[in-house]
Amino acid sequence: MRLEVTPVEDMTDRQRELADRIVAKRGKIGGPFKVWLHSPELCDRVEALGAFVRFDCSMPERIREYALLIASRHFDAQFSWNSHIDKAIETGIPPEAVEALATWAEPDFGDDVELSTFHDFATELLTTHFVSDDTFASARSVFTDQQLVDAIGLLGNFTLLSMCLNTFQVDLQPDRVPPFPDVRGYAKVAPATA
Repeated sequence: MRLEVTPVEDMTDRQRELADRIVAKRGKIGGPFKVWLHSPELCDRVEALGAFVRFDCSMPERIREYALLIASRHFDAQFSWNSHIDKAIETGIPPEAVEALATWAEPDFGDDVELSTFHDFATELLTTHFVSDDTFASARSVFTDQQLVDAIGLLGNFTLLSMCLNTFQVDLQPDRVPPFPDVRGYAKVAPATA
């Protein structure tokens, strides 16, 4: 990691208060929180947003987990992907669809209209930075207005998370195979050809 982890004994009172809250909610100070604790007020707000979108927003859990994966893939955030791939599959995302996303192939969600609609919506937004009228209408036919607003919160939060993890090179999990063929460590590489 590019920044030193602040030892508990060297934390300010505010950092310690936040660290205790993070541990109580999440079990440990992992990944991005090692970075965000360097800016306690940002950490406070980002942690609250992250907890809301991950655990309490109006989107179904599998959509919340898929939002994390798709944002992670678009920003090459291996740490985030590795941390959530198992949970995503447990929530009902087909493993083959997850593998397709990792390799930039088109995922097949079977008859899951919510996942396929969300995938199209998120992909368009993350790649073009806009959502066409047709894509928006399709998403609005599947999701409520609140869910669409929460979808933007999901993608925005997970994009912020991805940028943090990659900028500060948060240590990758040593027990995980790199998930993306075009990324090694914190750099793009040419994918292997057949």
